[in-house]
Amino acid sequence: MNSSEPILQITHLSKSFGGIKALDDVQLTLHKGEVLALMGENGAGKSTLMRILMGLEKADAGEIIFEGQPLKIRDVKDTLKKGISMIHQELLVVPELSVADNIFLGRETTRWLPGWIDNQDIYQKTENLLSTLSVALDPRAKMKYLSVAEMQMVEIAKAISNNARIIIMDEPTSALSDKEVAALFRIIKDLKAQGVAIIYISHKMEEIAQIADTITVLRDGQYVATKPASELDRNALITLMVGRQIDLLFPDAIRIKEEVLLSVRNLTQPGKFTDISFDLHAGEVLGLAGLMGAGRTEVARAIFGLDPLAKGDIYIKGQKVNIRTPQEAIQLGIGYVSEDRKALGCIPGMSVQHTLTLSSLKNYVNQGFIVNRLEQEAAQLMVSELHIKTAGLDQGVMQLSGGNQQKVVIGKVLLAQPDIIILDEPTRGIDIGAKHEIYKLIRQLTEKGIAILMISSELPEIIGLCDRVLVLSQGRQTALLPKEEATQQRIMEHAIHG
Repeated sequence: MNSSEPILQITHLSKSFGGIKALDDVQLTLHKGEVLALMGENGAGKSTLMRILMGLEKADAGEIIFEGQPLKIRDVKDTLKKGISMIHQELLVVPELSVADNIFLGRETTRWLPGWIDNQDIYQKTENLLSTLSVALDPRAKMKYLSVAEMQMVEIAKAISNNARIIIMDEPTSALSDKEVAALFRIIKDLKAQGVAIIYISHKMEEIAQIADTITVLRDGQYVATKPASELDRNALITLMVGRQIDLLFPDAIRIKEEVLLSVRNLTQPGKFTDISFDLHAGEVLGLAGLMGAGRTEVARAIFGLDPLAKGDIYIKGQKVNIRTPQEAIQLGIGYVSEDRKALGCIPGMSVQHTLTLSSLKNYVNQGFIVNRLEQEAAQLMVSELHIKTAGLDQGVMQLSGGNQQKVVIGKVLLAQPDIIILDEPTRGIDIGAKHEIYKLIRQLTEKGIAILMISSELPEIIGLCDRVLVLSQGRQTALLPKEEATQQRIMEHAIHG
């Protein structure tokens, strides 16, 4: 532990929403030049605590001391001025503005006349800033044309440009490649050397082991413990987070059935993937592995009818089909859980009930009218089966924790009663406890004979859950490995070298 005077102290902090206590007597201590990992399951209170620190929410009770003085926060702009900055998990970008405009929004350099922006100056500053991050981006490029990973690096650059004393990083590597993650860790090391304190929120335990000095754990809105990272191994940390040991993270595999539910032959989309062919059996989890940009999501989108195919054939239970839209895919018994649950899985403002029944609404219609009782019964059944933590069916789906949002999205797919489910990064951004529940759910589905095509960037997940692994590299399939041959080394060899 750092013995110097803390830069930030949070004591006895509490916050309730509609009678539900999100935080209950929480504490946190942060020192200059320290990386403090804030850990806990989804719903533990991490995001609420950070929103209060950033001025996005008001605490009901408690005190925040910043640099020895009580921190009085009026709004986010005030927080940024005081030297506290945050990189949000859900990217806060202005799509129509340039990279430079996004980074210096509200802090533009002016010249000659008031309000006359010196674009050349902010372009040069942006170029210098991105260069220090080893990011090759045009400062003039509009944000809407960037990949999610590129947007993430712009958000990191924005936080650093604020000359912050404290930087909060909420799942900063969720969409980054290994190379970009390595660059971020180098930046964190440099920031530490400059005395910048970092609160790092991540569910990736291998990252925490690499960069954290200290770990603070929250559970169910309450403070659990703060310990040096060196004193906590993976099992000890999981036990603190979930309050119990998870001995078998990945459930045992089951016997795969002979019936082929999905066959694809020579699927091709120029510039994205070429000649993809595989069979998917009833009760099987087939993993789709590869580096970012290998074409995994693009293959999934094409099968589900989200993107057109230039060439190739798709067979469902031996019958050739032509899938042009997601509606047709659903009618043929295919479900799809997108990697971006916020953009493609949930609709802002919609309730838990209406989100769950969205893909199967026709099942609750009588003479052209929705029968609320039938819809409510179906939604309640799914909430119970998937153990979705919600205040009620009328609660907004966006108000749930990430893990519970993901369960709602999976529940929406299940209510349409698919035979085949495509899961694209099904556990991205969710905690170890919620991951374990989703792993068990996947095995329960395969026991019923449902076939699952699973895309994941987490190799332990691919190895632990999948019966076979199809590896892609630069849009081409380079290996189809049985479970006993699917080691991290072999998968990466085929993903990198082809």
